[in-house]
Amino acid sequence: MSRRPEPPVRPAVRVTVAQLQVGTDRGANLEVARDAVREAARVRADVVVLPEYASAFDPRGVGPELAEPLDGPFVTALREEAARSGVAVLAGTTLPADEDEGDDEDGDRAGRPRRAVNAVVAVTADGGLAGVYRKVHLYDAFGQRESDRFVPGPVDAPPLVLDVAGLRLGVMTCYDLRFPESARRLVDAGAHVLVVPAAWAAGPLKATHWRVLATARAVENTSAVVAVGQAGRGVVGRSLVVGPDGVVGLELDETPQVRTVDLDADALAGVRERNPSLVNRRYAVVPRA
Repeated sequence: MSRRPEPPVRPAVRVTVAQLQVGTDRGANLEVARDAVREAARVRADVVVLPEYASAFDPRGVGPELAEPLDGPFVTALREEAARSGVAVLAGTTLPADEDEGDDEDGDRAGRPRRAVNAVVAVTADGGLAGVYRKVHLYDAFGQRESDRFVPGPVDAPPLVLDVAGLRLGVMTCYDLRFPESARRLVDAGAHVLVVPAAWAAGPLKATHWRVLATARAVENTSAVVAVGQAGRGVVGRSLVVGPDGVVGLELDETPQVRTVDLDADALAGVRERNPSLVNRRYAVVPRA
């Protein structure tokens, strides 16, 4: 058994951005995900972020046929790699929908075929499952109907916020980025960094929207944003890391890449001190049924 490397001594949290290209072959996707975690360990990262649908993706639409449970091969492998390497993992996956999430044995309550859950799992550096975020805002836009294949997550579920080396990472995914209240709710729960695994659909102006929205969420929340897109057919890639002042510190193109950045906790705190917009706010975020 290999000896786990000692964590680096530095005033920053090291984040690996894994802009992966995956397909419908879940075995191959699993190896790609393992390689990303191992690369994060090699550069002594604290956390690695994989995109939405990292377990399996079909640009024609993901559904229950690509789902697997939390104790299935994908999440199990991520937990094993995290425990082996000491690197926390945030990754998009597809879970089967439980009956109490809206589907019965033959279909959902509206009579449609059985659906799945679009989720992000948070794995701690010791391999524990810290939590699961079930996507609230389904992508029923730009000619797509994600709700035909997925059950939305409960709007009143506790926000998923993962503590990594002193920074608190709040989790949402893809289409959630268009809803400022999703980000603000995470910040209200203590998030310093907004993490957005995505498979952002390609199309006219879509890459522009992706960049503008990620930057806006950073500025309005005085939070860093780590937006990790999937690469490949039908999606834009273009992962980026934005500082709480709106400065883009890392931006990738559309090709598969794995890159690493450092987030300085003191710098994040300094921005919030100079720009106390969160203190000055006058409205709260309240989930709507």
